[in-house]
Amino acid sequence: MTNPTSRDYNKASVLDVVLSHAPLTRNKLIELTGLSKATVSRAVEELRADGFVVDGGVDEITGRGRRSTYLDLPGTTGHVAGVSFGARTTGVLVTDLRGREIQHVTVPTADHHEVQDAARWLVDLIGQAARSAQGPLRQVVAAVPGRVRGGTEIFGPAQSMKIFAGTGLQRAVEALVDAPVLLDSDANASLLAILTDDATIRNAALFSVSTILNFAGCTDHELARGSTPTFGDIGVLSSGVGDENLDDLLSTRGLLRFARQRGLDLERVEDLWLQPHAEAPHAEVLRAFTTAIVTAVSVVAVTLDPESVYFVGRLRPLVDVVLPQVRERLDQSLPAVPEIRTVPHQIGLSTAQGAVYACLTIAQERLRDAVLGARHRNRLTERSAPAF
Repeated sequence: MTNPTSRDYNKASVLDVVLSHAPLTRNKLIELTGLSKATVSRAVEELRADGFVVDGGVDEITGRGRRSTYLDLPGTTGHVAGVSFGARTTGVLVTDLRGREIQHVTVPTADHHEVQDAARWLVDLIGQAARSAQGPLRQVVAAVPGRVRGGTEIFGPAQSMKIFAGTGLQRAVEALVDAPVLLDSDANASLLAILTDDATIRNAALFSVSTILNFAGCTDHELARGSTPTFGDIGVLSSGVGDENLDDLLSTRGLLRFARQRGLDLERVEDLWLQPHAEAPHAEVLRAFTTAIVTAVSVVAVTLDPESVYFVGRLRPLVDVVLPQVRERLDQSLPAVPEIRTVPHQIGLSTAQGAVYACLTIAQERLRDAVLGARHRNRLTERSAPAF
């Protein structure tokens, strides 16, 4: 086997920068790669011949010398699809390999009784969002309200999505699309979106407080993934309120049940913070919710030592309501309190954006590997372009 040469690595480095910053000029490309003008020019021409780089317009800034031509990634290189498959809302976001949106679709989640029917429905949504996309579909990542192991197996999904426990959904979707398919938790996708937008974050935890309580964490800017289904199942822990566990008070289903048992006549959980209520029962519910958040943050603070703890999901507005009391109680019980933040969350789209980021990382690494392995394959197949 022929190992990649320095020329191959230079070409891959140029491609990495194009994938991250296109459209950009050659001068900017030279600056970001640290390579010589001749090396960058040679790599650009090879990538152009492979179909991975095209001219994308002209720099209109006037001045001495020739105007610079922008380099861009052609749409024909392909696209990816990030899916947020929620219990109430499903969103699909399709982007090119540079991460630029092609189209997104957000719809109420259909009620499915068969995994195959749900897979066909999801693939149809992907097709709708990808209608104007060019090139092949390179990767699909679907985020679900549950824990996921190995990108294929779902554990502990929301009650209304119990039929998706196991590997059936991943296999059914992958059988219907001509692309690799991976699953992940909605919490992981949400945290990945935050990490992608802020490279300074090192250690953090995130609670998705929605249909179910879901948890994600990162260490050294990398998502933490356990080796068993137990990892991330923080909802089974005691909330510190009677016999209620954390999922009973930090999920929409559980909190709505708890509030109704305390005499609040709620049609939907949002009425807890949008409608006036009898003072005593409402105060009791807020105290219980506050205690559950204090418990959850305390657990991750003493075990994972995060710098920041994020809350996303449908119950996020209620977290905002009780956050001053949460911080006050944590200051009394912990020697060091992590920063607690609530993150604006566009239902169906924010989680899909995180799934897209996962897609792009996978697809771009695969493209880089194709560039580095092209020389060996070309000797075997006499093809000029990397196989991707």
